[in-house]
Amino acid sequence: MSENRMPWHGVIVATSLPFDDDLTVDFRTYGESVAWLAEQGMHGVAPNGSLGEYQTLTYEERDRVVETAVANAPEGFTVMPGVGAYSGGEAKRHAQFAMDAGCQAVMCLPPNAYRADDRAVLEHFELVASVGLPVTAYNNPIDTKVDLRPELLAKLHAEGFIVGVKEFSGDVRRCYEISEMAPGLDLMIGTDDTVLEVGIAGAKGWVAGYPQVFPRACLALYEASVTGDLETALPLYRQLHPVLRWDSKTEFVQAIKLGQEMIGRRGGACRPPRQPLGPETETVVRAATQALIDAGVS
Repeated sequence: MSENRMPWHGVIVATSLPFDDDLTVDFRTYGESVAWLAEQGMHGVAPNGSLGEYQTLTYEERDRVVETAVANAPEGFTVMPGVGAYSGGEAKRHAQFAMDAGCQAVMCLPPNAYRADDRAVLEHFELVASVGLPVTAYNNPIDTKVDLRPELLAKLHAEGFIVGVKEFSGDVRRCYEISEMAPGLDLMIGTDDTVLEVGIAGAKGWVAGYPQVFPRACLALYEASVTGDLETALPLYRQLHPVLRWDSKTEFVQAIKLGQEMIGRRGGACRPPRQPLGPETETVVRAATQALIDAGVS
């Protein structure tokens, strides 16, 4: 990865957030996790995303998560917080805090919990972009009920509101439409189980979950995918896919936190409404993770 990469390029880890037994945030452990990910060769972190359970955090907690990430990020390591919120005013407020805290970019969902039309989406991103930090859009139509279609992304990019998009629709066919309609918009892998497909379609980055469990293998997979080295990428992708697919499932936070625990790092519980994994689900996740650990994947 080039030393002059853009801040949103490379493997940006959407970090999970550890909680103490009383479900208060364990900021010390979170800071250690950010520093560890940098040591493993990751290019940055995206705190306060879906994996960071941002919906359950107060403003004060979200702010301190951002400050903790920045404080533990070495030089050249990106901190790109999620600024997802119901209103554009709230999202703008989080973006302003991120800029003041020293972050290099932000990641923005469309308005949450409201089936926004294109006008509302454009206004939302205009408000966030007005802060002055580069904005990467986060397309997650499953959770937000708002689909950032290729033509809408092209419009957002043409207006100067976004520089990239974390594509979480799972529809890899869109990657080609996006690059045709908005050639200057950077495509970012959004689902861990489409790394290869989106990587070879021209991705410039990966907002990733499973590098928190298998950082070196995930980094190797990303680099092989974006360079078109299928000889390396395909067998590694097949090997990792039994865990990577959990990133696209409802229990993705719990699954990744379990993986963190299994490699000896702090994962811990989730805040409600997320519940612990059911016994059957935990058995599947645990077996897939253990098989990789046993195979020496790290």
